[in-house]
Amino acid sequence: MPATHQRTRILVVEDEPSIADNIVYSLESEGFATVVCPTGAEALARVKKEDYALVVLDVGLPDTTGFEVCKQMHAVKKVPVIFLTARSSEVDRVVGLEIGGDDYLCKPFSPRELTARVRAVLRRMENGARPHEVEKKGPSPIAVDEMRCAISYFGETLPLSRYEFRLLKALISHPGRVFSRGQLMEHASDEPDAAMERTVDAHVKSIRAKMKAVREDLEPVVTHRGLGYSLAERWD
Repeated sequence: MPATHQRTRILVVEDEPSIADNIVYSLESEGFATVVCPTGAEALARVKKEDYALVVLDVGLPDTTGFEVCKQMHAVKKVPVIFLTARSSEVDRVVGLEIGGDDYLCKPFSPRELTARVRAVLRRMENGARPHEVEKKGPSPIAVDEMRCAISYFGETLPLSRYEFRLLKALISHPGRVFSRGQLMEHASDEPDAAMERTVDAHVKSIRAKMKAVREDLEPVVTHRGLGYSLAERWD
């Protein structure tokens, strides 16, 4: 196990003891050091006094919301945040990411997936970029036309189906961020279910083929084995 994991401290903000215990067990099994607090007020006090590599933050806290904690936390330190939420509506997902969240997981979730996403966010931080800042760096060859529900790639409109448009739009919204198959289906379908998750691979394969027809030398959609897909962060 890499020595860096043994020194990596993670703050877990979760008021349900059984969920907090599962998170701690999973993270510490991977070599991370964890600190748990059940309220937003305690979390903010700890972040002001102590350094953490990442915060796992429940949205539904007894004294405030995780969204509010994230905003106040980032006014003090730019620590990366993974939201845990029982709500999975698009509004909640968008709010969480737009206020500075780096990822989110909907309850119930797999502790194994959480630890994998923690590692993915930390890797992105080591590369020197937060996911919501990547899209501000330099021109992108992809443009979304909301009015026409169309996406252009190097100036050419891609012939996308409705599901492909929604799926690719989700990836474009946060370059470098890894979306699980379930999360992509939540974006792509009005009524996502477990069976439909298996169609994500087919949609991604089709999107890749259409983008390859424009630029064969690039791989804009990146596969993350065991996690899902992301949009490439660099185009050179």
